[in-house]
Amino acid sequence: MWSLSVVLNPLLFLLLFGYCPTMTIRPKEGWQVYSSAQDADGRCVCTVVAPEQNLCSRDAKGRQLRQLLEKVQNMSQSIEVLNLRTQRDFQYIMRMESQLKGLRSKFRQIESDRKTLVNKNFQELKGKMESLQPLIPVLEQYKTDTKLIAQFKEEIRNLSAVLIGIQEEMGAYDYEELQQRVLSLENRLRNCMSKLTCGKLMKITGPLTVKTSGTRFGAWMTDPQASLKNNRVWYMDSYTNNKIVKEYKSVSDFVAGVESRTYNLPFKWAGTNHVVYNGSLYYNKMQSNIIVRYSFETGRVVTQRALESAGFHNVYPYTWGGFSDIDLMADELGLWAVYATNQNAGNIVISQLNPDTLQVLNTWNTEYSKRNAGESFMICGTLYITNSHLTGAKVYYAFSTKTSTYEYTDIPFHNQYFHMSMLDYNARDRTLYGWNNGHQVLFNVTLFHIIKTEDDS
Repeated sequence: MWSLSVVLNPLLFLLLFGYCPTMTIRPKEGWQVYSSAQDADGRCVCTVVAPEQNLCSRDAKGRQLRQLLEKVQNMSQSIEVLNLRTQRDFQYIMRMESQLKGLRSKFRQIESDRKTLVNKNFQELKGKMESLQPLIPVLEQYKTDTKLIAQFKEEIRNLSAVLIGIQEEMGAYDYEELQQRVLSLENRLRNCMSKLTCGKLMKITGPLTVKTSGTRFGAWMTDPQASLKNNRVWYMDSYTNNKIVKEYKSVSDFVAGVESRTYNLPFKWAGTNHVVYNGSLYYNKMQSNIIVRYSFETGRVVTQRALESAGFHNVYPYTWGGFSDIDLMADELGLWAVYATNQNAGNIVISQLNPDTLQVLNTWNTEYSKRNAGESFMICGTLYITNSHLTGAKVYYAFSTKTSTYEYTDIPFHNQYFHMSMLDYNARDRTLYGWNNGHQVLFNVTLFHIIKTEDDS
């Protein structure tokens, strides 16, 4: 789910397996299970597998083409060397030809008058002969070059045959037929995924360190409501005395530090628990329990509303402090606020908000102390709470807003840089975004899905 940009974007094929009560799906080597679904009895109903990110590098055609490219590059380099060597040797030959002509005249002179052969002329003749010595390796090199050229011709013939074979093989598939097959696979995938209800968190893996920047505390995020082509990143450094939001067009631009736009908010924020949802930024106004909705499109505040009775300014923060009293988050079901009140004895309160008006739609009281929580995030209407922001932290408590019940969990995650000041779920990416002691990281999540039956509809 996290990949950063490459030059080539290979076509991704998804294979769907149907009902298989007696057979275990074993993806072929190089493929991984993307998602799966089971019925109430735990039987496999639908499994989606997809190539690993590096599968395309192992594809036969891709491997052949890379080998061809390497051969062509090697040939080009060898031909360039041969060309330089030929020019050098040609200059040798020109000089040798001139010297040979001089020797021919000298021998004629000696032949006509042998008495004139004195030591001086003999030494001169000896020097001329020594200067001709380089001609011998030149001639030997020419023999080697001739063999090399013959090898080049043979390789070119082989390359041509392979290219023709690949061209014929790839041309065997009609484009329209391929397009129909892809559309059919996409439809089958949608049908399968539509049967998946919201998942239950089973595992957290990672993290992947995307970038190291900013202070120890901050937030970074993407919009879970944005289209798949829209991968803008927003970056908010520090937990107080700041109101500058940096925008990047993509994760790769974020990594490279290429900003596309900067927003100067009208109010400073408190904490690091902001969220971008459907084109708007939702954040807690500094030294207040007011939630602000700021539109990136208009560059203005659309709505602001006080969260009644919510503690603020380090009254009920997470374990690390940092004015983290009010945590705004989003999941598959909408926009949420997590906070604590005096009325609930400082324990966590969950409220679902109207994204347009910020009115509270519903509220749930939990029995988990806000000050004992390291961080929290929502997945499919269930709030998951970590027991610490330090090394050894794990997801310890889960509260379901669907059933108004809770359970204690034991889901560890790797707090690689020892201090977590932000942890939010992105429903589009199925990823946890984290700010880990000045490192922007991503965690992958594994969800357990239950197939919806006709009776559940």
